[in-house]
Amino acid sequence: MTINTATKGKLKIYIGMSAGVGKTYRMLQEAHSLQRNHINIKIGYVETHNRKETVDLLDGLDILPRRQVFYKGKLLDELDVQSILLLNPQVVIIDELAHTNIPGSKNEKRWQDVLDIINAGIDVITAVNIQHIESINEEVKKITGVEVKERVPDKMLQLADEVVNIDLTADELIVRLKEGKIYDKNKVEQALQNFFKPEKILQLRELALKEVAGQVERKVDYEVVRDKSLRHEKFLACISSNHETAQRVIRKTARLASYYNSKWFVLYVQTNKESVDNIPLAAQRHLLNNFKTAAESGGEVIQIKNDNVAETIIQLCVEKEITTVCIGKPHLNLLQVILQTNVFNRLLKTLSQNDIDLIILS
Repeated sequence: MTINTATKGKLKIYIGMSAGVGKTYRMLQEAHSLQRNHINIKIGYVETHNRKETVDLLDGLDILPRRQVFYKGKLLDELDVQSILLLNPQVVIIDELAHTNIPGSKNEKRWQDVLDIINAGIDVITAVNIQHIESINEEVKKITGVEVKERVPDKMLQLADEVVNIDLTADELIVRLKEGKIYDKNKVEQALQNFFKPEKILQLRELALKEVAGQVERKVDYEVVRDKSLRHEKFLACISSNHETAQRVIRKTARLASYYNSKWFVLYVQTNKESVDNIPLAAQRHLLNNFKTAAESGGEVIQIKNDNVAETIIQLCVEKEITTVCIGKPHLNLLQVILQTNVFNRLLKTLSQNDIDLIILS
């Protein structure tokens, strides 16, 4: 890692397909290398999972005490952000980027702590598994059958100065598991029957490899071969109070924006049918959560009250110079489609005249 000399800290992320590939091990190896080069590096938070080879690497490194908090009768450890800011090291190692902080902490998530630290001018080296990346969440659920609750917005990968994939073959990972280097021996058989099946590992490995390769390619495109004459993409995700559809549209638009390294917006048009009095509380809560997800993923959320949805989309496209509109697959019966044909045709005509693409997301 090249040490930062600018005001804002640099961010390096080690990413892997699963637990046990060696992300923490590699971070600690890098810590020793930096220390040998007389860099002021601290261990802010590392989770060794009692893996001997990882624990051994902590010897000789400057480990900061963790912040201890009582929660529900238990004494729990957290990253001590204030200590890091006060000590102001050149570099700090912070493991488990997707971690959810104990209620009452300054930030809800550890990735938000990391943002505070790099904004203070300190370089951060961190790690995360591919299944914790927000926009890949649905793909991971299809592969593993498990919905990962702790997630990191894609913008963290975009902000990173360096993203490094820690790769192992499925066979190597399974050998490590059987040797007790990932979980306790009594958990090995269960893991082999669930998450650590070869076909699942291969699919997660492919996701991780593609994600890191994509990040490198986008960085090259953006920083090296930028051409001011080329069209710069701006995406608009149009959502309603339908939770699942809105979630999907937000994630897929975030992914597209990430691919093109582009600005993106989320538009929610509140018609009279979707006023606070007309939609249930559960739908309102889901809507707020979707706004939060969009904002954390780097999107700008825009809410407008208007009964004419198509007109609102058109106006915003012109105002924000949108290049691509993303909408969910319409759940309309044939009669509704026929009744709304004129409105939809007008929207298509306006988008076409302004050279704006329309993507209907399944």
